[in-house]
Amino acid sequence: MPIPVHVALSNPSMSKPTWGSRRPETFIDSRIDWAKHGFEPRWLGEESSDCAAALDPSHLHNSGADEWRRFLEGAHNRGETALIILTMGHKDDDSTRSNLFANDASVDVTPAVGTRVTGRRLPIGTKPELADEVPVPERDLGLRLLTRSADAPWWAMELAGTTLYPGGGGPPITHQPTGTLTPILVDGLGMPVVAVWISPNADQRAYLVPNETDGNIVLDWLINQALPAYAPGALRRARSPHFVDPALQSAAETAARQALADLEATYAVEHARLESELRTAKAAAEPIRYGLLYGTGDELEDTVDAVLQAAGFATVNLDDELGDSKSADLLVTYGSERRMIEVKSAAGNAPEKLVGALERHLATWPSLRPNEPVGAGVLVVNHQHRKDPHDRSVQVYERPEFVNSLKVVVLSSRDLFGWWAAGDWAAIRDAVLGTVTAVPLPAAIMPATPDPGDGTAPRKRRWPWKRGRQE
Repeated sequence: MPIPVHVALSNPSMSKPTWGSRRPETFIDSRIDWAKHGFEPRWLGEESSDCAAALDPSHLHNSGADEWRRFLEGAHNRGETALIILTMGHKDDDSTRSNLFANDASVDVTPAVGTRVTGRRLPIGTKPELADEVPVPERDLGLRLLTRSADAPWWAMELAGTTLYPGGGGPPITHQPTGTLTPILVDGLGMPVVAVWISPNADQRAYLVPNETDGNIVLDWLINQALPAYAPGALRRARSPHFVDPALQSAAETAARQALADLEATYAVEHARLESELRTAKAAAEPIRYGLLYGTGDELEDTVDAVLQAAGFATVNLDDELGDSKSADLLVTYGSERRMIEVKSAAGNAPEKLVGALERHLATWPSLRPNEPVGAGVLVVNHQHRKDPHDRSVQVYERPEFVNSLKVVVLSSRDLFGWWAAGDWAAIRDAVLGTVTAVPLPAAIMPATPDPGDGTAPRKRRWPWKRGRQE
């Protein structure tokens, strides 16, 4: 027996469509196979009180308001959760909007005036991701919608109330929103782009999906995930194969189903844990990655400082101690070894004069700190930083005569990043102290716990993201 669902559209087989061009199109598509999904669409003018869900219901008089109210009353009388699917936005809306209007679209989540969800159309190419701690049914919906085409539209959603202006004059009447809007998918700023509105009594769940969503995907999710989780009674009444009555299951079915449920629960917990670890790792890596591969000026200097501290060096910022241009950028110490570090960047090939600047700093150092001799100088250069890191030259300097004449260590920040990302602290120490030839590493992995060895404990870190990025 098919499961009835309310659809706020005229029966397409009996009359021409009465909806305008602004009506949601999720369930208009003639390619929707209602029978395949086990549903019976109930159109405008048809009974809705026994429906299991409402698809794009309307609060407008003679256009679905009565059917929506009867649907909600029927679910309430049966003690079932009312499941509602609402489409946000319209594909033909212009993406460029006047600043006078904060939102491009709005959807009422109840037939009564008051609570609605507004939407602001997002730029083309928005890449949503799953929100944190999403329940299994909602997670499944989110994963399905992530398969939409790359140019499909998205709207950032917010819960809003409604302000009415009396026709006969008088002060406006504002209705505050009720319920909660829980994100399923979010954009890069954390705004919901797919969400579920839950009524104050949790007896209504309205799912908001963006326009240009395949209705077949939503119906398949509704029959396989939403109804079994939130309205199993509708499946029972229809004797749907998707409904499982525990009292009528064999021992083998019960054991297998429980084992599967336990596996899915364990997977969900482990997946959430790994996602959290990945977010933490990305948050820690991004400032270092950007600073070493694309940074210039103070940002690059502070990032090199942080990486050397992670490798076990004690560092002193000489610009802070002595003033700009009096000496190199950093003085680092590891055990009894001390090195002077100059940090530079170059959009193209690194000028050879950078080496001369470091050599002059080394020559004047004894007059600045006669009691702190340095063993050598190290020049760290972020060269060709406007290129993709994989397209940059391997060595900072390539002219053989110049390379053979070097009396200081020259390292690329790309090499430094490779060692940091691999957690190869010994390689960083060896390269800075000049005990090995600097050889760049391949693709980066996340660093392991720093091993400072027997070096002097580093001073408090000055993290690179505390200074603004420079172009």
